[in-house]
Amino acid sequence: MPKKTKKTSAGTPATTALTAAGTVFTLHSYEHDPAAPSYGEEAAQALGVEPGRVFKTLVASVDDRLTVAIVPVSATLDLKALASAVGGKRATMADPAAAERTTGYVRGGISPLGQRKRLPTALDESATAYETICVSAGRRGLEVELSPGDLASLTDAVLAPIARV
Repeated sequence: MPKKTKKTSAGTPATTALTAAGTVFTLHSYEHDPAAPSYGEEAAQALGVEPGRVFKTLVASVDDRLTVAIVPVSATLDLKALASAVGGKRATMADPAAAERTTGYVRGGISPLGQRKRLPTALDESATAYETICVSAGRRGLEVELSPGDLASLTDAVLAPIARV
């Protein structure tokens, strides 16, 4: 992957938030295939990046409160671990329409950055094994590469083991 450089906003709320915060990031775009079975694995393959370094943004409901979970595309979300990480008791996947309405993004393009409403967020601790990771930039076919520390800081995320391989 190219060295990280500061890019100007690509017009999504995520890139606008990154630019406003003065965060160093690299924007990657690729041709999205609507028939792709997994948006995250499609992104990893299109970018030539190992799937453990590309993270998907999932929205869950922890004790009836919407919560963001950021996990590698090569893993699944451990709902019990997520609930524990954010101080809850029970977690379920959120209704997709509620996730879209609350974040302002469409499924497959939900970014952890620049969401309409700031939600409690947990980032899988495996992210810290990498200098940079990729997450959705707020549109299918658009990824942003940034340091895990910057992502955690910008989203007020707790780092926790919330992914299951």
